[in-house]
Amino acid sequence: MQDKKLTKIYTTLFESFGPQGWWPAKTRFEVIVGAILTQNTNWKNVEKVIAGLKKQKLLSPKALDGLSAGELAALIRPAGYYNQKAKKLKAFLDYFEGYDFDPSKLAKEDKDKLRAELLGIWGIGPETADSILLYAFDKPVFVVDAYTQRVFSRMGFIDEKISYDDLRCLFENNMSAGLGIFKEYHALIDELAKRYCKAKPECADCPARGLCGFKSKT
Repeated sequence: MQDKKLTKIYTTLFESFGPQGWWPAKTRFEVIVGAILTQNTNWKNVEKVIAGLKKQKLLSPKALDGLSAGELAALIRPAGYYNQKAKKLKAFLDYFEGYDFDPSKLAKEDKDKLRAELLGIWGIGPETADSILLYAFDKPVFVVDAYTQRVFSRMGFIDEKISYDDLRCLFENNMSAGLGIFKEYHALIDELAKRYCKAKPECADCPARGLCGFKSKT
């Protein structure tokens, strides 16, 4: 996939949907918590949890670290899979303590080193790690997800069985784009998938239909 094709798709989606404003958080730590909580759930559920933690003044590393896994699980229940996610947050906090719970210390780390460390934490996979890198620490990585795979395989640009890292590198290696573009592009792809490129696609009104080879099959 060439830079011009990727840029054309981005431009089309941006003109259709406008800026998405991801990630909606006030602090780096809020982004991290949100990235872990949003696994296997929708963002509205995560927003409920974040709002509750803020109301109780618990949305800080030290406050969450002071809770037991059971107490934390009860607080994040609306996000689903709350027992597992409490353990994941605790695993991240154990790691984060090594940086004195200071996000600025993490931000100073080399992108590849930080990515490897995040992937070494129990419960943090590539998508979550890259979301943290991009949105919390402004590291130039491209976040891909199941929506990215669905959209671009239907467009005919990739094999639907492409690996996560191969798809990520495809974007990173073929786009001369800045950090802001990476942030918006990921959000725009998700918006396209939610509105039109659904499990059962609705191609007729899709703004990307002129760039897609899938419509001929519907």
